[in-house]
Amino acid sequence: MSDTVLCPKCGSEFTYPSDNMMVCSQCFYEWNPEEAAATTSDSGKILDSNGNELQDRDSVVVIKDLPVKGAPKPVKAGTKVKNIRLRPDSDHNIDCKIDGFGAMALKSEFVKKA
Repeated sequence: MSDTVLCPKCGSEFTYPSDNMMVCSQCFYEWNPEEAAATTSDSGKILDSNGNELQDRDSVVVIKDLPVKGAPKPVKAGTKVKNIRLRPDSDHNIDCKIDGFGAMALKSEFVKKA
C-alpha cells in the first residue's frame, strides 16, 4: 500500500516529508499538507478581487480597463455587468454579456461584486 503525496506544483510523485512540511525532489516546492487539504476543500468557490464569493446571476463591476482583442476600445473600469454565469473549469471563469461588446468571458480577479 502506497501513501504517495503528489506535488501540487508539478504533480511529481517523488516527495518526502521534512519536519511538518512536504518537499518535492523534482521542483523543490515546499508545502504544508494540512493547509493544502483546507485549500482544496474551498477550490469550488469563485472569488472576486476583494475575496467575496460570486454566484450565478450576480452583478459585478469591472475594476480596470480590459483590452478586448478585435475591438477598437477596451471595456472601461466601472462597467457594470449583470446576470453573470460562472464556469469553474475555465481560466476565464465568468461568462457574461456586456452592452456594446456582446458575449464574453472575464477573469474573476478583474471584477468586484456589485
